[in-house]
Amino acid sequence: MNNTDKDTGIYLPLVEQFYSIQGEGFHTGKAAFFIRVGGCDVGCRWCDTKFAWDSSIHSMTHINDILESIEEAGADSVVVTGGEPLLYEMGPLCAALKSRNIKTYLETSGAHELSGEWDWICLSPKKNHPPVGNICSLAGELKVIIENEEDFQWAEEYRSRVGKSCELFLQPEWSSKDKIMPCIIEYVKHNTEWSISLQSHKYMRIP
Repeated sequence: MNNTDKDTGIYLPLVEQFYSIQGEGFHTGKAAFFIRVGGCDVGCRWCDTKFAWDSSIHSMTHINDILESIEEAGADSVVVTGGEPLLYEMGPLCAALKSRNIKTYLETSGAHELSGEWDWICLSPKKNHPPVGNICSLAGELKVIIENEEDFQWAEEYRSRVGKSCELFLQPEWSSKDKIMPCIIEYVKHNTEWSISLQSHKYMRIP
């Protein structure tokens, strides 16, 4: 492997890959193959995937090996998540998936420039490293994590930036869910543009 391969997205720092059920947001309950890439410079205090932050501890994996696993699983859609996937060039992976008629879904904070061709973009903006470029206008789904009541203002700021057809979700931060859920419920009752997203995979005890 050379630096050119890394820079062009031929290799990705693969943390884990698995075939499961989407547990959050608009596509909750649907089967998908998940690819988690390593590396994140957003660093949310409450992040539940901190094991993915350091890309150097995860093997650089050729996308052909990833594609082989996807095909063996028989999946028709792939969710690329992290870490922060947009630290890397996603064009080659997306092109290969598209050539196989596999749908491409991205979960991102939008903190880096968009690359790749996506059927669905779930944007989850973070205060400490806000989105860049035109990703707000391209997002099919806005999913804002709510830890405290101040986060509702952050959610509304980004509601004003996404397209009119963008699906809007408020999701309780897992460790604060018992405290913040009543607030989210009341907020959605009075702001009906929003829906509530739950991390249902945690309730189902699946990856």
